[in-house]
Amino acid sequence: MSRTFGRIACAALLLAIGYTAGRAAGPATVAHAQSQSTRVFELRTYTANEGKLDALQSRFRDHTAKLFEKHGIKNIGYWTPRDAPLAQNTLIYIVAHESPDAAKASWAAFRADPDWLKARTASEVDGKLAAKVESIYLNPTDFSPMK
Repeated sequence: MSRTFGRIACAALLLAIGYTAGRAAGPATVAHAQSQSTRVFELRTYTANEGKLDALQSRFRDHTAKLFEKHGIKNIGYWTPRDAPLAQNTLIYIVAHESPDAAKASWAAFRADPDWLKARTASEVDGKLAAKVESIYLNPTDFSPMK
C-alpha cells in the first residue's frame, strides 16, 4: 500500500506543481527554463512516531522550512494524506534544488546548522519525531510544464 500511495502521491503532486508553475511562468518562459535548467526536485515522506505528527509539523512550520530556504532548499509544498491510516502519521513534501550538487551542499549545510541542531534537540526532548524518512530525487521529463 505504501509504494502504491507514494507513486500516486508523487504523480498528483507533480501534476499540481507543473500546472501552477506553467500558469505562473507562461509558455515562452517555461520552454526557455526547460532548455537550460539543471534543477532537481526531491519528494520526501516522513512517517512520524505514534502521536508525534503534530510536533513534526510544528517543527517544520516554526523552524525547518525557514532553515531550508536559508540553505538554498526551495520549499515547493507540504501535504498530509486525507485518509487513514496515513493521515495519522505521514507528512509529504517537495523541495527543489538548483542541481544535484547544490542539493548535496545544501543538505550538508542544513544538517550542520546550529539553529537546526537546536530546534531538532528541543523538539525531540520526549523522543524522536520521525520513525522513517524516505527521499526520492526527481528529474522533470522533457514534456513537463516546468523544470
